[in-house]
Amino acid sequence: MMQRTLSAAPAAHASLSRALGSGGMNIVFVEPSFPNNQRRFVHALASVGANVIGIGESDDWALGDELRDAMVGYYKVGNVTNVHEMTEAVRYIQSQVYVDKLEATVEAHTMAAAQVREATGIPGTSVHATWLCRDKPSMKEALRKVGIPTAQSTAADSADEIWDFAAKVGYPLILKPRAGAGAQDTIKVSNDTELAHAMTVFGAHGATSIAVEEFNEGHEGFYDTICVNNAIVHDWTTHYFPNVLEAMRTRWISPQFITTNRQADSSFYGEVAELGRQVIEAFDIGTSATHMEWFYGPKGLRFSEIGARPPGVGCWDLYSAANNVDVYREWAHIHTYGVREQPMNRHYSAGIIALRPDHDGVIKGYSGIEEIQDRYGDWIIDGHFPPVGHLTQGVEAGYMANAYVRLRHPDYDVLRGMLDDVGRTIHVYAG
Repeated sequence: MMQRTLSAAPAAHASLSRALGSGGMNIVFVEPSFPNNQRRFVHALASVGANVIGIGESDDWALGDELRDAMVGYYKVGNVTNVHEMTEAVRYIQSQVYVDKLEATVEAHTMAAAQVREATGIPGTSVHATWLCRDKPSMKEALRKVGIPTAQSTAADSADEIWDFAAKVGYPLILKPRAGAGAQDTIKVSNDTELAHAMTVFGAHGATSIAVEEFNEGHEGFYDTICVNNAIVHDWTTHYFPNVLEAMRTRWISPQFITTNRQADSSFYGEVAELGRQVIEAFDIGTSATHMEWFYGPKGLRFSEIGARPPGVGCWDLYSAANNVDVYREWAHIHTYGVREQPMNRHYSAGIIALRPDHDGVIKGYSGIEEIQDRYGDWIIDGHFPPVGHLTQGVEAGYMANAYVRLRHPDYDVLRGMLDDVGRTIHVYAG
């Protein structure tokens, strides 16, 4: 297996000769072992006949036999977001085999991957497109230029700029990091006092430039795709209940998201898909998975943001269960061959409900699990219940931070009722 030092070249040659002889596409995959679901992408690529060469921060021995066997080579670097290290690694790999693609599926890795692709001549989503997907103010400005409805926003480098924006746009406002994913560092403010406090929080964290946005009122959801040369091959529309910011700030809520199987039955879902198509074309995403957030409220359908990568929080597991199709394998097939392997059949809607402990500390126990198993056993995809004594995580840590249950059902409304029932019935005790 390839190592960071070139002295390991003989082993690298022996490993990579299999790639040269197989005739398959050679795909470099960034950070194959962490987080753990990264392994799903590697195994999917290998399953469709791609030769996977990993670049990651773990030692070779720590990967485990199963992951090592799915790759034809591995190169360790100190940091997969270090463009110099990554470029050096890819150029070494290119000295051994032709590299068809370089893929990254974690938000924090996408910019480095794009920069390395451009430096080494590998096709893929450009640095410019990746920048637009990462930098919130630039993203919003680009959307407004092509007429896509979205929130007013600015990149603020000083307190004066933030106060000026607040005076111009009015409250409520959203403050967030310019680049990143999730709602953990996002703050909503409704008056001058809250704004002053939020600026203090960002300043304490060392932020020198932040995104400030008009607050989008309305119901929140997301639209995910896998596209080839800007053409959408697979897509899914999913709803949040309640909106993410409220869900990640309120302990008593058992938040849900549900992917619908009614996309063909509503003109609204057609509007969402059309908005997504326009954004993909405007940003020239190319061939990639995408994750797009939207709001629908008094001002109609408004676009929020896009990531040029798969969604997190196990969304693709839900999509796979809803369609009886391995979405990871579909992604791999599309990247390897440029076409889908199977269509989405929309047999089910599928959703997850997060179950929060009543206190932070350690898990003390559960109630209601058997009742839910008896009522909905045929529709349960899976559940996760950390063992007694396990440390809890704060509510801001997300939908899969503590306990959760995932279900599917052919009827979207029935599924919503089932998830609500799970939230009322199962209790997580901690102390």
